[in-house]
Formats: sequence, C-alpha cells, structure tokens
Amino acid sequence: MSSAISPNFIIDLTLYILLAFSVTTWTLIFYKIWQFFNNRLSNERFESGFWQLRNLNQINIKVLEETDGSKARLAYEGITWLNEHQQSASDLIKHSGNATELLEQTLKVKLQQELQTMENGVTILASIGSTAPFVGLFGTVLGIMNAMHNISTSGSTSLDVVAGPIGDALVATAIGIAVAVPAVLAYNFLLRRIKVQRMQLENFVISFLIMAAPILNEQE
Repeated sequence: MSSAISPNFIIDLTLYILLAFSVTTWTLIFYKIWQFFNNRLSNERFESGFWQLRNLNQINIKVLEETDGSKARLAYEGITWLNEHQQSASDLIKHSGNATELLEQTLKVKLQQELQTMENGVTILASIGSTAPFVGLFGTVLGIMNAMHNISTSGSTSLDVVAGPIGDALVATAIGIAVAVPAVLAYNFLLRRIKVQRMQLENFVISFLIMAAPILNEQE
C-alpha cells in the first residue's frame, strides 16, 4: 500500500531544485565570462598581425588554422573557400555563380555558427531567471499549507506556533529570488556582449570581402 508523498519532502525537493539552479547559474556565468574574455584576447592577437598584411595571399593557412578566436576562424573559412574556388573554378556547384556573393554567404554561415557558440547557455540563464521565483513560490505555498495543517491539528493558534512554520516556508521564495537575480543580470550582460560581438564580426566580414575583391577579380 503506497503512502502519500510528504509535503516536507516536496518542499525539500524545491529547495534542492533551486540549489541546482544556483550551481548551474554560477557555472555558466564563470564559463561564459571566461569564453568571452578568451575570445576577445584571441581576436586582438589575430588582428594585430592580420591588419599588417598587404593582401590575403600573405596569410599562412596552417598558422591561421591553429589560431584561436572567432575572427581567425572566419578568416580561415574565407581563405579556405578562396583556395577551393581558385582550384575548382566553376566545376563544383557550390562555386557556381557570383564569387563575391558566394564568399559572402560562406562567411555569413560561419558567422552564424560563431554567434550560436556564444549564445550557448545564455537561454538557460534566461529560463532560470524566469522560473526560479515561481519554484520558490511553489515551495512557499506548500510550506504554508503544511504549516496550516499542523496548526489545525495541534489546535494552538499562538504566535510562536503560527510564525515559525510560515516564516520557514517564506524562505523558499527568498531563495528563489536570490537565485533569479544573478541569472537575469548575467543574461542581460551576456546578451549585450553578444550584440557587440555580432557587430564586430559583421564589420570584419565586410573588411574581408573588400580585401578579397582583388583576388576574386583576378580569378574571373
């Protein structure tokens, strides 16, 4: 014969869920900050050498392949496409058509992949920020219901009997809010950084296309 689930068990479960939310939030925050910081440094190192080149033909593809950073990966994708286009001419269907438009499309696809990498985990922060208060409120409601049941069973309505259990139940709401606040703040901060990164990468794509124009004109 199965017994009913204890309200205390459900309340404890909500607290463990909030704990898991909190651990996930701070793990993502530290990881994403490291990811953006590392990507920014890598891009700065790449650009310090890239903009000193006279043309794209001076790029060492093997060195570029081993270089980290979103802009380096965009440049590698573009140089690889240019080499394939030069070797295959129009034999392959993916190289048939206007070369400039095809290269631009290739770079845009790679740009979207880079943005997707940056956005990974950010939606989880948004979900935690929006649901954590409700999970805490759920625990509080169950706690108050359990407290009221115990009060009615004991038959005592003194302040000590009433305030203690209800006060304990309200802790779940407080924890839920405490978990949600850093998640929301981190989400807004990272969303802003992603927008800045997107703008920088789009500008780099435009600059790369300008630098690739003479090579494409020679191949036509």
